[in-house]
Amino acid sequence: MLQKVHAKKISARGGNFAIVASKYNSRFVDAMLRAAKKEILRAGGKIEIVRVPGAYEIPVVAAKLARAQKFSAILCLGVILRGATTHAQHIGEAVSNALVQIQIQHEVPVIHEVLLLENVRQAEERCLSRTHNRGTEAAQTALEMARLMTTL
Repeated sequence: MLQKVHAKKISARGGNFAIVASKYNSRFVDAMLRAAKKEILRAGGKIEIVRVPGAYEIPVVAAKLARAQKFSAILCLGVILRGATTHAQHIGEAVSNALVQIQIQHEVPVIHEVLLLENVRQAEERCLSRTHNRGTEAAQTALEMARLMTTL
């Protein structure tokens, strides 16, 4: 069950965040991007946005950004919709595996919001709803992790 996203008071003063967002399924990704951007700016963070063709291209850009060591966290946004073949599953698994390796290797939080969804209805619920948007959740997680990493 989807839960309503609540505003959190996390400051990002001095925080520098990257958002890597897929252009594919742009209706949904753009909504997550807007929500994430709004949340980070509200907290006082700075943002660099990089658009890539699809979800599969997100990890290589996230890796390059992580290697630069100038970001407090990197948010990865994409939507993969299942079709009649297993292609979506393979892309989803490849992206997930790559993103976890990037954050471990570079010790930069990589927020994984590349959603593998069954249908358009699920995408609408998770990306377009006024009360629930995974972009907002991704930004809140990035803000929390950025703060946490400064304390370690």
